[in-house]
Amino acid sequence: MSIPLKVALIGNPNTGKTSLFNTLTGLKQKVGNYPGITVEKKTGTCKLSDSVTANIIDLPGTYSLNASSEDESIAVKVLSEKENAYYPDVVIVVAEVENLKRNLLLFTQVKDLGLPIVLAINMQDIMRAKGITIDVTALEQELNTKIVVLSAKKNTGIAQLKEAILNYKDISLVPCAIELNSILREANLNEKQKQHKDTVKRYQFIKSKLDRHYTIEITRAEGFRAKLDEVITHKVFGYIIFFTILFSIFQALFSWSEYPMELIDSTFAFLSDWTKNNLPEGVFTRLLSEGIIPGIGGVVIFIPQIAFLFLFLSILEESGYMSRVVFLMDKIMRKFGLSGKSVVPLISGTACAIPAIMAARNIENWKERLITILVTPFTTCAARLPVYAIIISLVIPKGNSFLGMSNHALVLMSLYMLGFGAAILSAYILNKVLKIHSKSYFVIEMPNYKMPLFKNVFYNVLDKTKAFVLGAGKIILAVSILLWVLASYGPGADFDNAEELIKTEFTNLEGEELDTKIASYKLEHSYIGTFGKFIEPSIKPLGYDWKIGIALITSFAAREVFIGTLATIYSVGSDDEATLMEKMKKEVHSDTMKPVFDFPTGISLLLFYAFAMQCMSTVAIVKKETNGWKWPMIQMFGMTIFAYLVALVSYQVFN
Repeated sequence: MSIPLKVALIGNPNTGKTSLFNTLTGLKQKVGNYPGITVEKKTGTCKLSDSVTANIIDLPGTYSLNASSEDESIAVKVLSEKENAYYPDVVIVVAEVENLKRNLLLFTQVKDLGLPIVLAINMQDIMRAKGITIDVTALEQELNTKIVVLSAKKNTGIAQLKEAILNYKDISLVPCAIELNSILREANLNEKQKQHKDTVKRYQFIKSKLDRHYTIEITRAEGFRAKLDEVITHKVFGYIIFFTILFSIFQALFSWSEYPMELIDSTFAFLSDWTKNNLPEGVFTRLLSEGIIPGIGGVVIFIPQIAFLFLFLSILEESGYMSRVVFLMDKIMRKFGLSGKSVVPLISGTACAIPAIMAARNIENWKERLITILVTPFTTCAARLPVYAIIISLVIPKGNSFLGMSNHALVLMSLYMLGFGAAILSAYILNKVLKIHSKSYFVIEMPNYKMPLFKNVFYNVLDKTKAFVLGAGKIILAVSILLWVLASYGPGADFDNAEELIKTEFTNLEGEELDTKIASYKLEHSYIGTFGKFIEPSIKPLGYDWKIGIALITSFAAREVFIGTLATIYSVGSDDEATLMEKMKKEVHSDTMKPVFDFPTGISLLLFYAFAMQCMSTVAIVKKETNGWKWPMIQMFGMTIFAYLVALVSYQVFN
């Protein structure tokens, strides 16, 4: 088979580039990072014919090659440096049929690089409804390139695109006929002035071509969208719609995921018990049944909720609604020293703080960008969701309250609002404290409304859920093994002689009660128990015992490790087939015999995790984005101290 062609996919945001990438590559795609940097790289393979395949790289969405962000710099580097490993044989520039004039600016810049280019004009399916006509043949001659009109949504024109890629050697390499030499030779112009004049000249060129070969009936194109925007971005109704959507999402997160979560929980409990009872006795069997299986089960149980969260976020993004939320929230953001652009990282933070912080690169103003980076970890990410879900289920009674919304969903939504509120308040304080002079402006593109494309939503949910589970799974597997070892062995005579000591002290116990007492005593005097007892005085005012303390420490690696840690600790020496929820319900303080997870402790834990940093990966990315350790250290210690104080006050109030 021949060497695969290297194909680069580039285009403005909201042109359907991701849809086209998914159509071409299907499940044969993977996500990683470019070497040495944190910008996401998405690649995939596509079969062009029986004998030819293509490796397709989906470049970051960009409006031009005048790089002002790291994402745009990557696109320039890939397309201009021939020694680069991703330098393409052919480039597909994706344009959207309704915004062709704006999209062609990028096309003219890429064309000047001397690469074979296929101009893929997407969303063919809306041309009739929008009153759009294109003379493709004439436009091809004017632009010296190959044009394919297609619909990634309807899967039309894809065969023609593949054929154009196969015949890329026939595509003219002549640049667009734009007179730029006089601009570049003007010595009195600085770089920005040259870019401005260059852009104006390119738009004049584009307009002269489109005026002859592209027509659109404005009245047909704008009517419905304009009326819908009036409602969705309304200063009153817009917020009502937004919060109604949030209510619905959080209600669904609990109600839809309840049964699959119970099934997963009971399955892992059964698997752990079966392993212990059917495999040969020994260290490996105990490690498997008491450490690895419960630890991994502590993450897998939350796949339904995580998947549903990503599902709803993907639908909102795909439909074009999220851009309206950004516009709507700009008015509020301004009052707190931010802009509407800051909403993108803050909302993205509900999935994960790491890509959300990276998304702040699109904020040109350094002060606004820094503040956004520092406050984004307050927003409730997917890693907090497992902690919230299990604690809420333990301490908040079932039933409906406000507007028929379940108590569990209402508390969960309140925690999300609390995190967002903390981010906004922190931004206000930082805006007053940080003496950084800056000017800013806000520009947001309003993409067309469209029905979410099922395959885009599917791939997005699959990728994000897989990344969450595999990322958390690696950490939890390592932590579970370490915790099991530390919980299964201990220093001194108390651990070694636990059975003899318990039998001597509790002569009336026998059978399962005796075994449970011995296991509990050994755990308390193990290495992990000894360390837990050491830190217990510092966390006892918050309502936590030493086992919760261990989970707090280990969850600095990642928040979701909290559940995996408790699953491992509660499984060591346990012989019953109880689920993690049942074990947590039965857990009591050894001195008072009161439940560990009561209402005051539960609220304290929820508030601690609402405000604490608890994510070393986020600390690392903040260090990279701010070029030093100053801001991530201030951020981590500030958030942790604040979380401790809030948890302390809440426990003392409710206890």
